[in-house]
Amino acid sequence: QVQLVESGGGLVQAGGSLRLSCAASGFTFTFYAMGWFRQAPGKEREFVAGISGSGSRIDYGDSVKGRFTISRDNAKNTVYLQMNSLKPEDTAVYYCAADRASGLNKRREDYDYWGRGTQVTVSA
Repeated sequence: QVQLVESGGGLVQAGGSLRLSCAASGFTFTFYAMGWFRQAPGKEREFVAGISGSGSRIDYGDSVKGRFTISRDNAKNTVYLQMNSLKPEDTAVYYCAADRASGLNKRREDYDYWGRGTQVTVSA
């Protein structure tokens, strides 16, 4: 079975940092671009960051550029999201997703597999 399992969420003070992890299994990890999305209550799911299968190409949503860093370790089948300078508006459920296409995608519908999410709460 394909599984994406996020971890590392929690409560953090504004200005602080948090690192999310997503452990993947059940598919050939290197063939898939990986993405992070987030969704706050009452809002649409938003693209946060994406990384190609090799890790050579990376893209970020405008709201997190300069603060978040996506990376992957293909030997561990894991993708990470390092979040620095966190703001209360970063509060959301963060989802890991896998995309079998060769390029990077920002659309939710382009992703084939999804994790169940991990809550990130940033206090003022």
